[in-house]
Amino acid sequence: MATAHGNSNSFRSDLKPKQNTVKKLDLGGGVSLEVLYIPPGEFKMGSTAAEKAWATGIEGGATPGTARESYEGENPRPMRVKDGFWMGRTEVSVGQFKRFVEESGYITDAEKPGGKTQVFDPEWKITAKAPPHPWISVSGKSWRDPNFGFPLRNDYPVVCVSWNDGKAFCEWLTKRERAAGRLPKGLEYRLPTEAEWEYAARGGLEGTYYWWGNDLSDGEGRLNISAIDFLPGRNKTWPLAKAPWSDGFAFVSPVDHFGERGRNGFGLADMCGGVWEIVLDHFDPKGGHEEPLFTDQNYRPVCRSGNYFDVPGNARIAVRLGLQGVSYSDSRDGFRIALGVARDKK
Repeated sequence: MATAHGNSNSFRSDLKPKQNTVKKLDLGGGVSLEVLYIPPGEFKMGSTAAEKAWATGIEGGATPGTARESYEGENPRPMRVKDGFWMGRTEVSVGQFKRFVEESGYITDAEKPGGKTQVFDPEWKITAKAPPHPWISVSGKSWRDPNFGFPLRNDYPVVCVSWNDGKAFCEWLTKRERAAGRLPKGLEYRLPTEAEWEYAARGGLEGTYYWWGNDLSDGEGRLNISAIDFLPGRNKTWPLAKAPWSDGFAFVSPVDHFGERGRNGFGLADMCGGVWEIVLDHFDPKGGHEEPLFTDQNYRPVCRSGNYFDVPGNARIAVRLGLQGVSYSDSRDGFRIALGVARDKK
């Protein structure tokens, strides 16, 4: 795999960038965002029966006997990403999203009249009969205050944002870069397609559970998932199965916190765990598609990667879920941007 690195101040539409070429976007106000070039290529989307069995076994810890693993598809399917694209090194951070809101005046779905978002319930008690999902839908919370129970930092991934909100961020960035003459014709910032996301997440490896391989123990110091970490103000950890080490965070970790060890073969950080990443496509419960899937009715965006609350089996590359709708938001959900040919649902 090529490992060339480079930096430039503008995109060159007349040249083919090398893999891992880095572009730093100036968002203004001292805020920047990095994107990396991902070359076109082929991969297999989905998981094998053996992988699903591991995910629902003792080490993986996912609940057996549900339909969730079936969403990954019956078997891995060969797919091709025919166009190269750029992808955010990390999920969009609180500071980056704040810059967007400051300049555009945008109001997120959760902040609109009647808006709600899913957040952690601080009154939730861990007992033998406690439900494993301590999340409640509330008004008055948003990306500005996700109800974590500790101060929000600019380098945390932004959460409590919807598909609509992520799309609006990308449209703002496209307009800003185009006006500055920094965006080649035919390209736009947008949410990644599901195929682009999984191809990029695998980082050049084929058929592995995680971007570093199949061994969970090799994930120590690489990702943020349910681990041996005390919940805020408590002497208890998340219930159910968990990674057998401390990652230092009961909830979110800062983006790119794990540095080089937390980056895959394409140089992308936090591609497993952390926060769910909302992508462009509509959710097909039978599996993902090579071309983005759209629908005009009951649009349910796909989210990928797992999150800080997930057990190891639910934070694999192949894991995929569908959100309730384009305005749904959650304190476990964020997004990552892509730059590529226009693929958006208008």
